[in-house]
Amino acid sequence: MLLTLTTTHRPATDLSHLLHKHPERAQTFTTSSGTAHVFYPRADEEECTVALLLEVDPVALVRGPGSTLTQYVNDRPYVAGSLLTVALGSVFRTAMNGRSKTHEDVATTPIPLTVRIPVLPHRLVERLFTPLGWTTRITPIPLGDGDDEDSRYADVTLTGTLTLSDALKHLYVLLPVLDGNKHYWVAEDEVDKLLRAGEGWLGTHPDRELITTRYLMRRRPLVQSALSRLADVEEVEPEELDNALTEPKISLAVRRREAILDQLKQAGARTVLDLGCGDGALLRALLEQPEFTGIQGVDVSARALSTAARKLKLDKMSDRQRARLTLRQSSLTYADPELKGYDAAVLMEVVEHLDPDRLPALEHSVFVVARPRTVLVTTPNVEYNALFETLPEGQHRHSDHRFEWTRAEFEDWTTGVAARHGYTVSHLPIGPVDAERGAPTQLAVFCLAEHTSTGEDN
Repeated sequence: MLLTLTTTHRPATDLSHLLHKHPERAQTFTTSSGTAHVFYPRADEEECTVALLLEVDPVALVRGPGSTLTQYVNDRPYVAGSLLTVALGSVFRTAMNGRSKTHEDVATTPIPLTVRIPVLPHRLVERLFTPLGWTTRITPIPLGDGDDEDSRYADVTLTGTLTLSDALKHLYVLLPVLDGNKHYWVAEDEVDKLLRAGEGWLGTHPDRELITTRYLMRRRPLVQSALSRLADVEEVEPEELDNALTEPKISLAVRRREAILDQLKQAGARTVLDLGCGDGALLRALLEQPEFTGIQGVDVSARALSTAARKLKLDKMSDRQRARLTLRQSSLTYADPELKGYDAAVLMEVVEHLDPDRLPALEHSVFVVARPRTVLVTTPNVEYNALFETLPEGQHRHSDHRFEWTRAEFEDWTTGVAARHGYTVSHLPIGPVDAERGAPTQLAVFCLAEHTSTGEDN
């Protein structure tokens, strides 16, 4: 199992100082995953290359009770994955942490780097490394002599200008993600490892959930814990860390908010209720639009409202901005007269968190008591779930979802609500539309019958 790292930074031998490995000595280290050899094929002023060769005993790797012949015939000792990252983190730990007593300026400066990994599962290489500033060259490895079909492995070269610390952290996280497997049991401490290595880049990666899910071996409680903590550390909105399968850098959460804002503007709304506002992602978007003069965020969770106030920097707002926003703790399943008098109400990814037998109470609270001119409701389309490669079959997108509707089920519910309370309703897709399964999110737009037109009413 081999990995080489090259720089043409001048003087290139600075690399040896950052790695704390002398270029004139071949060194051997015993790691939990095998024997690691570190040596320099080239080390001069113009170019410096360090090689990490991991020697794994394939028999010792699988020896134990219940072993069968098939356990000995596998690719684990030869393909870059979690075995190599354990060695990487052990042998180059100081460099990965970005520390250097003698070359601190170089340690914190992006330098030209080239990484070559001769045997690596390549299906997701470009997708995962390109957003981080790497250029990829992938040479698929044939299955055998004279065989036209390529294997799942490739000789991969990555080039980019990054700090050495960032480069090593990218490799540490993404090599086992590409492999989709680990040679050890994944427990709670893996979340801490992921967040430490992912600090500064994982939270903004367009495939952060795919990375998190595969790194943590699809253990949903660990994945949810990691995503929640990542949202706090990186100040990324939690909705942006959902199972969105969208075009690069355009999350499903962003698409939802854009669709909501567009519909509110078409309706000519000036005052808006965000029902089930959570920690304030939509509230922030509403505050950025001056035409919304009165905004109320409502949630049953005091903790969520406190988080919203902190993230929105409520205590630092100008008096004028602060006057536009109200946060209120209230349950959507109880009649609350304070919700009356608003032009529009939004329930963005809310209804699926209620038990089905509580939906009539929500219907009464919103469409009878509050009764705004416009009501916008978004919810996942369960038919689309099959297209999420990280979501096990039959599982909801989030553990707190009590149900997820098909398009027909959603239309049936919304049509009934509209008929019972004097509204008209139309339906719109949000996100990429699949020919068979529709869009990942479905939006219902309710308008009071006497206000079925758009902003022209105002």
